[in-house]
Amino acid sequence: MSVSRAAGRIGDPAARILIVDDEPHVCEIMSRWLDGEGYNCHTANSAEEAWGVIKRNDLALVILDIAMPGQSGIDLLAMVKAEAPEMAVIMVTAMDDRETAIRALELGAYGYVIKPFGRNEVIINVVNALERRRLMLESKGYERRLEEKVREQTQDIRRSREEIALRLMAAQEYRHDETGAHVRRMGLYAEVVGRVLGHPQEYTDILRLAAPMHDVGKIGIPDSVLMKPGKLTAEEFETMKTHTSIGARILGPTTIPLLNVARDIALCHHERWDGLGYPRGLSGEDIPEPARIVAPLDVYDALVHDRVYRPAVPEQEALDVLRRGCGTHLDPAVLEALLAALTELRAIRGRVKEKAHFRARRDA
Repeated sequence: MSVSRAAGRIGDPAARILIVDDEPHVCEIMSRWLDGEGYNCHTANSAEEAWGVIKRNDLALVILDIAMPGQSGIDLLAMVKAEAPEMAVIMVTAMDDRETAIRALELGAYGYVIKPFGRNEVIINVVNALERRRLMLESKGYERRLEEKVREQTQDIRRSREEIALRLMAAQEYRHDETGAHVRRMGLYAEVVGRVLGHPQEYTDILRLAAPMHDVGKIGIPDSVLMKPGKLTAEEFETMKTHTSIGARILGPTTIPLLNVARDIALCHHERWDGLGYPRGLSGEDIPEPARIVAPLDVYDALVHDRVYRPAVPEQEALDVLRRGCGTHLDPAVLEALLAALTELRAIRGRVKEKAHFRARRDA
C-alpha cells in the first residue's frame, strides 16, 4: 500500500508539485514516485526554468535541489517565499550540511532531504509538508474570518454609537427647531478640523458624532431665556450658562467613549484658553481637546447664520472675531486648523442649510 493511501491521503494528493534538480534523472524518478501517489508533477532543471513554471502554475509544493549551476536552490527558495509565502518547499542536497539546512529552514523551507533518498522518505516528507501547508492555510482562513467578524462587530458598534447620537440630537430638535442643521454642521466641521489637526479616523469619527451634542443641556433652559430675542439680563445669563452642566449630567459619566467625549464637549465648550470661561474656569490644555475644537466652530457657525437676536454677519467679519479671540478665548492651534479648513467648512455650510421656517436659538 502506498504511503499517502495508508495515511488517508493526508496533504491533498491532487496538489501540483514542482521538482527542481539539475540532474534530469532525479526529476524523473521523483516525478514517477509522486505521480504514482496521485500528485500532479512538473519538473525543471534550473532555478531560472523553475521560476517560469512557478509563475505559470498554481503550485502547492516545490522540491528544490540546493546545489545547481547558476542560481542556487537557496536563492530560489528566498524568491519563492518573498513572492508566494503560502507555497511549501522541501530542500534536497547531496551533502549533510548542518549550516545549509538551518539556513534553508530559516528561509521558510518545510523540510530537508539528503541524497541518496528512498521513495518512502520522499513521499513522507511530501505528505508532511502538504499537511503543514493545509493547516497553515486553514489557520489563515480562520484569522481572515475572525478579522471579518471583528470588522462586522466594529460596524455594529459604530452604528449603535451613531444611533445614540442621532436620538440625542432628535431630542434637541424637539426642544428648539434650529438645532437640526446647526448640530449636523457642528459634527461635520469638527470631523474636518480634527483631521487637519492630524487625528486618526477613529478619533474624528467620534468628534463627528459627539460635537452635535454640545448644546444638549439647553433642553433644560426655559423658553423665556432660550428664545428671548433681546439681550439677556445678568440673572438670565446665569441661567443660560447652566446648559453646560445640564448637558454633562445628561451625557455621563458613562463607560461609552462617545458619550464621555460628548460630555466633555457639553461641559467645557464655553471654557476659554485664558481661563475666563465657564463653568469651571479651566485654561489652556486643561480644557479637553474636543471642547477646544468645538468652541471656535460654534462661534463661527453662530456668527455666519441668523439668530433670533441678530442677523448673520459676513464670513470675513466672523473670522475677524475668531482671530481677535486667538490665545485668549480660543486655542491658537485649533483656530489655525479651522482657518486651514475653511474651504471644507464653506462646502459643509452649502450642503447643510437651515430650514426656511426655523426659529434660531441663542448661543451663549
